[in-house]
Amino acid sequence: MSIRVTVWSEFRHEKESELVRSVYPDGMHTVIAAGIKERLGDDCVVTTATLDEPEHGLTEAVLAQTDVLTWWGHMAHGDVSDEIVERVYQRVLGGMGLIVLHSGHFAKVFKKLMGTSCALRWRDDDSETVWTVRPGHPITQDVPEVFQVPQQEMYGEFFDVPQPDELIFISSFAGGEVFRSGCCWSRGQGRIFYFSPGHETYPVYYQPEIRTVIGNAVRWAAPVATNVYSTQSCPNSPLGWFK
Repeated sequence: MSIRVTVWSEFRHEKESELVRSVYPDGMHTVIAAGIKERLGDDCVVTTATLDEPEHGLTEAVLAQTDVLTWWGHMAHGDVSDEIVERVYQRVLGGMGLIVLHSGHFAKVFKKLMGTSCALRWRDDDSETVWTVRPGHPITQDVPEVFQVPQQEMYGEFFDVPQPDELIFISSFAGGEVFRSGCCWSRGQGRIFYFSPGHETYPVYYQPEIRTVIGNAVRWAAPVATNVYSTQSCPNSPLGWFK
């Protein structure tokens, strides 16, 4: 059965910046979607959604048909409706996988799922070395033990997130900083993976190693079972035999 993937992005930078548009002329979401399809082939069906579509492209019908949602945001986190945030949040608790990319660490839904500020140190214009620290994990399949991202925005510790269930990648930078760049969590029935490489002014999402990681993460985060439930159906009252 094919994994149903929805690739979400703000699609704002590409409309407002000639530099970003020169790197991603049709939007980052299209490049991310192509990379997932390239990695998973017939094992996935990939669609895209963007911020300025009705309901941000994440209607109840769309999310009901989504096994894994990828999320890229940066300049317009505050424009994401709280209603849609709650909708995505409940779907993750019910079993939908969530892949949060780069500056999506400040997305409302990621902060809601983590329960922390998700703040970090950053500066622009660096190179990144990505180290695999969990060899044998499904997300590291066909990924080198270490690889370079030639141009990248530096993200550094301290990264204010809960201790990851699994730490997959650590990155180091020319300035000496380090960062937990690939982290896994579970929330409810859903799996979450955060992966930091991917600044909008650099062609990171064209890089083969990055595309492999994201494709692997989609496969890892896909629901194991199809009986996805909503936490809204869980009663808060005591069972009868407690009375």
